[in-house]
Amino acid sequence: MAGTKVLMSPVSMMMIHNPATIAFGDHNEMQKAIEMLESVKDSIINAYEIKTSLSRAKLSRLMEAETWMDATKAVELGFADDILQRTDAEDDEAQEPVVEAVMFSRKAMNTALLNKLEAKYRTPASEAEIPAPAETGRSVDDILERLDTISKFM
Repeated sequence: MAGTKVLMSPVSMMMIHNPATIAFGDHNEMQKAIEMLESVKDSIINAYEIKTSLSRAKLSRLMEAETWMDATKAVELGFADDILQRTDAEDDEAQEPVVEAVMFSRKAMNTALLNKLEAKYRTPASEAEIPAPAETGRSVDDILERLDTISKFM
């Protein structure tokens, strides 16, 4: 976002995310790390806000979701100014503009995947859905008698 003009390759992707760090120490050191990350996030949001004119709340949500976008979406949202194009005269005819923008987040993808897995491998929600145990052919009295016999030898 520091450049005067941000250009993206037509095949590139841009990702925005929360800052991250590794911290070691007691609760005071952890608190310092948290405060540092909050400060860094505010600084990044400042740069994004100046570049895109999007609200701080929207930018924060996009960062929280670890948002990926193609060049078209980045231009659409204001993160980039334009998409690089070839300047060769013979290539101009072959170039077709990108018409669909793509944006996705890691959080949304994880949620969608978990929902699909849950639907496929869902455990029965009620006892009515739990299959009855298979018959073993032994009565309860027979089992109790066998347990009583075993306990006499212990």
